[in-house]
Amino acid sequence: MPNIKSQEKRDRQNKKRQLRNKALKTRIKNLRKKLLQAVESKDTEQAEGLLSSLFKALDKAAKKNVVHKNFVANKKSKAAKLVNSLKS
Repeated sequence: MPNIKSQEKRDRQNKKRQLRNKALKTRIKNLRKKLLQAVESKDTEQAEGLLSSLFKALDKAAKKNVVHKNFVANKKSKAAKLVNSLKS
């Protein structure tokens, strides 16, 4: 137990942030898995919908400094390539 009040507050804040970060990272992972399944089943419409959802989740995570911006750029690029492979 911390003896300092400000440390108690920091602990509370860190717990909230940890939960938010974990939720965002889990959402990104789940959307990527769903996108891969849609691409494997060659469902173009579902894949495009999931792609926009994935982009939104990645951008939100980068904005809140949950993940690095280069990580986001890498994942967006790979996801776009996957979806574009369905079209050709």
